[in-house]
Amino acid sequence: LQINPLTMRLQEMIRVIRSARTQGEERGIIQRECADIRSQFRQGDNGERSHSLAKLLYVHMLGYPAHFGQMECVRLIASPRYSEKRIGYLGAMMLLDEKQDASLLITNSIKNDLSHSSQYVQSLALCTLACMGSAEMCRDLAPEIERLLRASHSYIKKKATLCAVHIIRKVPELAELFTPSARTLLSEKNHGVLHGAVVLITELCERNPDTLVQFRKAVPELVQIMKGLVTSSYSPEHNVAGISDPFLQVRILRLLRILGHNNDTASDAMNDLLAQVATNTDSSKTAGSAVLYETVLTIMDINSESGLRVLAVNILGRFLLNNDRNIRYISMTSLQKIVQTDHNAVQRHRGTIVDCLKDQDTSVKRRALELSLALVSAVNIRSMMKELLIFLSVCPPELRSQTASGIFNAAERYSPSKRWHIDTILHVLTTAGGDVRDETVPNLIQLITTASELHCYTVHKLYRALIKDIAQQSLVQVACWCIGEYGDLLLKGECEEIEPVQVTEDDILDALETVLQSHMSSPATRGFALTATMKLSTRITDNVDRIRSIVSIYGSCIDLELQQRAVEYNALFKKYDHMRAAVLERMPVMDKNSPGHTNGDTSGEIKEPDTSKPKPVEAGLLSEPASQKHCCVYVHVVPTVSVYEKNGLSLKIQCDKQTETEVTVTLIASNSTQNDITNFTLQAAVPKVCTHSVFKLGSVFAHTNSRYSFQQPY
Repeated sequence: LQINPLTMRLQEMIRVIRSARTQGEERGIIQRECADIRSQFRQGDNGERSHSLAKLLYVHMLGYPAHFGQMECVRLIASPRYSEKRIGYLGAMMLLDEKQDASLLITNSIKNDLSHSSQYVQSLALCTLACMGSAEMCRDLAPEIERLLRASHSYIKKKATLCAVHIIRKVPELAELFTPSARTLLSEKNHGVLHGAVVLITELCERNPDTLVQFRKAVPELVQIMKGLVTSSYSPEHNVAGISDPFLQVRILRLLRILGHNNDTASDAMNDLLAQVATNTDSSKTAGSAVLYETVLTIMDINSESGLRVLAVNILGRFLLNNDRNIRYISMTSLQKIVQTDHNAVQRHRGTIVDCLKDQDTSVKRRALELSLALVSAVNIRSMMKELLIFLSVCPPELRSQTASGIFNAAERYSPSKRWHIDTILHVLTTAGGDVRDETVPNLIQLITTASELHCYTVHKLYRALIKDIAQQSLVQVACWCIGEYGDLLLKGECEEIEPVQVTEDDILDALETVLQSHMSSPATRGFALTATMKLSTRITDNVDRIRSIVSIYGSCIDLELQQRAVEYNALFKKYDHMRAAVLERMPVMDKNSPGHTNGDTSGEIKEPDTSKPKPVEAGLLSEPASQKHCCVYVHVVPTVSVYEKNGLSLKIQCDKQTETEVTVTLIASNSTQNDITNFTLQAAVPKVCTHSVFKLGSVFAHTNSRYSFQQPY
């Protein structure tokens, strides 16, 4: 065996570079070799240019500059020798792109080589054009490519087909040039040509709706090709893990998916084939799984029969049991897309999906979580929530927020009872209170206020959670709020829903003081605790002085918000003690749709009022049902404040003038409806500290039958 010494020099260079111990040593070797390559290029045609360019391409593969070899590529492409053309075209594909001016210099050489008598030279030109051909080159050479699509050699047809795909992507308006030839290529027996033809037709159909309609007539022909692949005997040339040419099968299935989308005729023509592929393909190997996955996607995207869709979902269910995590991942991704349209079929695999929550791979866990949340319904809410809560306690930190939000939304939609709803949210707050969204606290408070029969149960449960752990800030805030509102129920120690605990006034105040003094408490949490402590002053009898002492301490707190609260509460103890009971009474039931209580749902629908039959607006429509709403507005220097807007009635307060001793405020009421407002009463009250009140009323009403009365109750 004789070895070319020039080839050895390339091999020797590779060996020396690989043996370099440091990066600096490697750079030195590369610099010396590049200098030698430059000198070889300058010497002209000495028979070693192709070998020098081969060495330069290896240097380029290592990431070093090799741009000085671009012109040498152009020279070698123009060479009559095949060995030099081969290296020249390879260099052009690696060193040139459509942005390089040198790429335009090889256009004529490529055109000449496309008409060469040797199919191997033609293939070099086709590969290069398909790899780096610019839009200008594609326009110039498109007729040559279309001619080669009708060549006699399958080897050339295959490469010309893929080159046509590149031309269509670069210059879409040239697609019509290749449409007639693309249809005739489907009659080829060579798998390589068939594969290229299917790719070409797919590209044509995706870019032009008219072409898509035209190629729908080829569906029966594609079905026959696919059936031949499925039922063919063993062929060593195309067999991959027992599957006959899975690459061609996948491409045909993708094309059928495009042709059958939103078309009943094309879909009916391929239903039997898809059922045959789904039933007979072995999924134990990756090649079979790939074919089955494309089959499932095609079934779901065309107008397929219901039984066929169930079969597709069952295939994805089998994928969930596969040991390959990639297959499990794509299975759940596909199930996520169809769970809304085929919910019952996906529900059959709920157990397997939930088991995927235990997978070690985080990406698989995330997909399993999304799919599990989508499967929650009123029927399985208790069992699914049990699994999700278990997952919440062990899931990675990056999934806790998503899990908690999903549990909240599911509980909001499907909760079987308010007690179950409250227990579920408290469980989440106990487990992952630091990872919940900001609106969780007001949402839970709103839920608790509406469940009046559970106030005793809730305050007992939250108190136990508070004395056990104060690290979960959201839980502590809700607990402090409930203790402040319903502390008297906690002191009674009578609760039917839960085992009562004997709690004293000192125990409650100790717990709240612990929150106030803890370094783990945020400023917002301390605000909740201080307000709860203040509210207890009207709910207990023996420790009011202790509460007064706690509040006064925070009157000089460094936190301005907490300091302001404490100063105002001290004023209630001293100057306005006669008002303290009224100010600190229990909060009314909160309106779920009020600002700040979104429950994470922003898809609420606003219904327009029916204006077909105008009716007088009664005063009753302007009042809040079940409880009276109080709106307190502190006017500082804000020019205009909107304080009420409902049923077409808008109330705005405008601060016209403010001095150290006087504030002049204008109240503007406007009616934007076309109806009369009747029985309208507006009351304005000021505290005793205001020795002189000036009311300047400006009103804009569509009709005049309105009545105003002002009272000063203090």
